[in-house]
Amino acid sequence: MLEIRDLHVSVRGTPVLRGIDLTIESGETFILFGPNGSGKTTLLMTLMGFSGYEVTRGSIVFGGRDITHAPMHERARLGIGMSFQRPPTIHGLPTRRMVELCARGREMDIAEMAKKVHFDAFLDRDVNAGFSGGEIKRSELLQLMAQQPQLLLFDEPESGVDLENMALVGHTVRELLDGVPACCSATLQEQRRNRTTSGLIITHTGHILEYVNADRGQVMYHGKLCCEARPRVILDHIANHGYQECLRCLAGDSYGKIMEAPLV
Repeated sequence: MLEIRDLHVSVRGTPVLRGIDLTIESGETFILFGPNGSGKTTLLMTLMGFSGYEVTRGSIVFGGRDITHAPMHERARLGIGMSFQRPPTIHGLPTRRMVELCARGREMDIAEMAKKVHFDAFLDRDVNAGFSGGEIKRSELLQLMAQQPQLLLFDEPESGVDLENMALVGHTVRELLDGVPACCSATLQEQRRNRTTSGLIITHTGHILEYVNADRGQVMYHGKLCCEARPRVILDHIANHGYQECLRCLAGDSYGKIMEAPLV
């Protein structure tokens, strides 16, 4: 579904991403770890096509189509959706209207969808105006539910969310990715076989891993990807040892992969 090759990106003339190679298959969920300032958000903003993120080399192919220099609205129409860590407030635009725009004419019961994320009381308020962290996340998820993208980009879905909202956010993210309710009785293997929606998730805390069926993970460090392994293995290693092994990985050390565990 997504193929990134030798991607170099600069922001205001400063190189941030330095040769990113990444492939995400249809139905696959990829987790991206990394310290602050390593380039994770830059990667997502570049994939979404935001201005100010200059691709100086490399390519981005989505669904077999080169979108390296495509405008943001075209990427959204092709099926890429993003949940922001800090989305802007849009005064004068009711959230209900925003969700209708995301639906692009498809018939949907927006009020019923809003109830699923406990957001029905906020539909007539301007987008993100005075919303708490949890309310902002639920608003973002409602918009993605209406958009129904094929590739979901999540920039720290746990950020600013309390424990009660985290469970709701986590279960909703899983439903968006798996295409079935989080309470579905299907086995993990059956759910993976039936998935068609792909996801790229940035996480610092790893809380989202308690809810989503993540397939692969890597660490971004100094604008490069390294240390591929199972997401929980990476998270445990970072918790115990920090990011020091990433320096060895980038230097070509044989310990580049955190653990030779099969990605199943």
